[in-house]
Amino acid sequence: MVSLKYYLLTILALMVFGVPAISSRFSSQVGEIANVFSNATNQLATVILSHNPKSVADIQADYLSANSTIFSTTSTVTTDSANSTTTNKVRILLVPGHEPNYGGAEYANIKERNMTVELAQNLSDFLGNDSHYQVFVTRDSSDWSPVFVDYFKNDWQSIVDWENVSIRDMAQRISIGSSTKPIQTVSHNRVPNDVATRLYGITKWANENNIDITIHIHFNDDTEHPANQAGKHTGFAIYIPQHQYANGTTSRDIAETVFKRLSKYNPVSDLAGESTGIIEDSDLIAIGANNTADSASMLIEYGYIYESQFNNLDTSSIALKDLAYQTYLGLQDFFDPTDSVATGSVATVRAYDTVALPHSWIRVVSDKNTQNADVFSLQSALLADGEYPPASKNISQCPRTGSFGACTRSALQVFQKKNNITGEKGIVGEKTLEALNRNYGF
Repeated sequence: MVSLKYYLLTILALMVFGVPAISSRFSSQVGEIANVFSNATNQLATVILSHNPKSVADIQADYLSANSTIFSTTSTVTTDSANSTTTNKVRILLVPGHEPNYGGAEYANIKERNMTVELAQNLSDFLGNDSHYQVFVTRDSSDWSPVFVDYFKNDWQSIVDWENVSIRDMAQRISIGSSTKPIQTVSHNRVPNDVATRLYGITKWANENNIDITIHIHFNDDTEHPANQAGKHTGFAIYIPQHQYANGTTSRDIAETVFKRLSKYNPVSDLAGESTGIIEDSDLIAIGANNTADSASMLIEYGYIYESQFNNLDTSSIALKDLAYQTYLGLQDFFDPTDSVATGSVATVRAYDTVALPHSWIRVVSDKNTQNADVFSLQSALLADGEYPPASKNISQCPRTGSFGACTRSALQVFQKKNNITGEKGIVGEKTLEALNRNYGF
């Protein structure tokens, strides 16, 4: 149902702009009336655009007051039960990028819109097993969740009105100098009008449902590469709202802890404008364009869709799951920065800060063309052991792809020397398998 305040705003606007049509002999009275209604319209717009942004203290207070029982038997809360608000929990909205049935990057047979759903489900599982959090997910691979189906259907016009008022309000703020229009360092594809309205609608719903943190999940693409050839860019990036926006400061504080976790195991984007890893943006609707969002908001580009770890069936699932786990640990670090393994969470049952470990290695690896989960976990073990990336290299030059190349071979040789392994230089033979399983196996 369209909110009454939007009808009032429309009526007031019509009266304001319709007044000049009245006979000129009432011009003085008309001017006074126009001013009255113009002021009323501005006041009403201010009410509509009022903010209740989440502060760091607000969100951390919810976390600290939440039930601390680990591995709650309650399943992850989705938008199906959004109306049954759970108090004293951190409310997190996960938004798998793009529409359920179209949109997003595609490479070979890989579709970004499906990858984002898989990563979102993994992250939802990690968060849902921790009783500090209440989790909402906007969609699966086939459709929007029922709550958003109903919201888009029943509140479409109010979303459009709110979107338009927000855009006009920001334009006015910029014109009078109370806000500035920053220069964008990275250009973005323009989305169709209906997609833009749904994105605004997600933000509006988040504001109305007391969401603390919103995470939009995406994968990047280099549009200059041929359809079935990998592009030249790699790495992840986190977009946050421009600092002058109401949710800017809190968003950055959370993004920094997530960034620190992700950057341990994954390279930062080498695209011009993204090399800092955390990028302020004023135009991305998802994170609160035109100062619309109250929740701390991030849009994470988790990598480039053509990166090899995402294009091999044996490595893609573990790569996506680990990206979700690093995000989860980053959130935990925000709430408890003194704990390196996120005590009071799922991490307490893990000896490692990656889902790639522990691992059971059973296959000898000697072919430099090998790519599989064994190699992905080998690279993780070598990283945990301090040998990966090898000396003089960095994670951007030697990412964890699950491919047994020169970086892995060089780091493995150092591991073998440390463990007094001879006769298997640069390959995973029987002695190396034994050492890996002894140090990093189950």
